Amino acid sequence: MKYRILGKTNLRVSVVGVGTWQFGGEWGKDFQQNEVDAILGRAKDLGINLLDTAECYGDHLSERLIGQSISGQRGDWIVATKFGHEFHGFLDRTEPRTPADVLRQLEDSLKALRTDYVDIYQYHSWGDDQFFDADVQAVLEKAKVAGKFRHLGNSVSKNTNIKQIAASTAKQIEVVQIIYNRLSREPEAEVFASCIEQKLGVLARVPLASGFLSGKYKPGATFPEGDQRTRKNRQEVDQKLRQVEEIKKTEVPPGVDMAAWALAWCLKNPAVTCVIPGCKNVEQVEANARAVELVG
Repeated sequence: MKYRILGKTNLRVSVVGVGTWQFGGEWGKDFQQNEVDAILGRAKDLGINLLDTAECYGDHLSERLIGQSISGQRGDWIVATKFGHEFHGFLDRTEPRTPADVLRQLEDSLKALRTDYVDIYQYHSWGDDQFFDADVQAVLEKAKVAGKFRHLGNSVSKNTNIKQIAASTAKQIEVVQIIYNRLSREPEAEVFASCIEQKLGVLARVPLASGFLSGKYKPGATFPEGDQRTRKNRQEVDQKLRQVEEIKKTEVPPGVDMAAWALAWCLKNPAVTCVIPGCKNVEQVEANARAVELVG
């Protein structure tokens, strides 16, 4: 494994982390504790030390599975979670975003994770008006001083939202999480330059484009019931898969696993600190970790 310092945080993070939306049950599979234990155990063996989760991956379900799995080894992990959505059912969320809501969600996340602090606490896809709420900012700063979390982050909804990115330093945000992959390169236009200027740590989420860049799917591929990719327009899905076929043919070196290549592709951008792909089993954790072999 390789490691980088996450912006101004001084956190030494593995360049490949583990995204855990799938543990909440919205990717066509319900996870049992022993499966999560196996995934995170193997990730730890491979040198991965960053976990990204959220309050609404299930009703704190992902957090509970993680909390149980890493109990007794909290110091070995850098844990990032989020606030601002409340889970009600499959892809059904509301946005409780008052200062009191934020503090309640923080306490619920700490309880679920079986910890007394979070390493990175992230706004979860907030609109601009809510994001700039001074009262929310005040309770976050107070919670940080109290030791409830160490670093403030922002998981940005639109990966072109330069307004929020540019305000990071003023809002004491040190880490930005943003969609970035070979099919979604919008942050390259101006967002990444701002991140570099402010010395922000950057977590690239959806680095495999929801699995499309894994190389496993051909145009016409279908996904199981309960998989969030079923929301996408059929024409849009096939267009993405045709684009992936062309990328595989013209950009991926012969004999190189496409998923590893796609993760390494993200990591070669100087703005990106870490990629956080999801994984459904131990084999996928191992495949993701192999991306480091392609990173200089």
